[in-house]
Amino acid sequence: MFTAASIGISLRDGVSSPEELLRNADTAMYQAKARGRDRHAVFDQAMRDRVVALLQLETDLRRALSRAPIQLPEFQLRYQPIVALETRRIIGFEALVRWQHPDRGWIDPAEFIPLAEDTGLIVPLGQWILQEACEQLRSWQAQFSHCLPLSMSVNLSTKQFTQTNLMEQVHQILQQTQIRGLTIDLKLEITESAIMENPDKARALLQQLKELGVKLLIDDFGTGYSSLSYLHRFPFDMVKIDQSFVSGMDSRNDQSEIVRAIVSLAHTLDMKVIAEGVETVAQLTQLQALGAEYGQGYLFAQPLSAEAVEAMLGSIAP
Repeated sequence: MFTAASIGISLRDGVSSPEELLRNADTAMYQAKARGRDRHAVFDQAMRDRVVALLQLETDLRRALSRAPIQLPEFQLRYQPIVALETRRIIGFEALVRWQHPDRGWIDPAEFIPLAEDTGLIVPLGQWILQEACEQLRSWQAQFSHCLPLSMSVNLSTKQFTQTNLMEQVHQILQQTQIRGLTIDLKLEITESAIMENPDKARALLQQLKELGVKLLIDDFGTGYSSLSYLHRFPFDMVKIDQSFVSGMDSRNDQSEIVRAIVSLAHTLDMKVIAEGVETVAQLTQLQALGAEYGQGYLFAQPLSAEAVEAMLGSIAP
């Protein structure tokens, strides 16, 4: 056996009780774990402030989600267009959640999404996102028939993906919203980490989702350790290249070669490619040359409100 230790240290100065001393050491110990384990950390007041702030944010998040599943007035969806790189035509959108805190205003998703994941609150939030996004897509399909086909991509968190009733949730939402066709319109984005917790179970679940007519995307491809060895085992339709690779294409040739390899691998496995984080014309040109089919990013549009999307679709000539 090989053991390691994460150690939290609390000094006696300014501590009024044994309980406070232990609490401070415990806080420092979790900080040591967060820095990579097998380390030590000495408690300071900044640690306490971060813990208190995180606890307050969790309390606020639980309060904001208490009205689910009927309505979540503090949350809104933004929709980032996904375009065909050759024609620049909009083929769908990715639904992204935003939180408008009543006191703090807009909170960065990078701050509250990991917290929602850690606490399990991502499950009710994710169910609301899926329902809301599907209803919105159905409305756009009816309103802008000249823009069809349109699809909606929704992220599934690891905790959502491992829920025992995920199939029932997706099936119920598809029935309620009656998205046109059910074969190309809903796309679920799933990360490598979600499928690698239990690959065999994940493969069976993905196949069941496919049978519902849902398209499957592997998200942030290339950032996990399992990409090459496991990708062929799962019934994915599309590969999404992480923006960290796309952003480096302007200045680093090795990043371009990585993107080339991902595109080639995806096409060998009969999958389409979506590149995220496209911000420059140079990146667009390289992606087109490499054969990537689709892209999203600020070069085309930032995440938009439903009203802004409707104005955009309304301006497209029949």
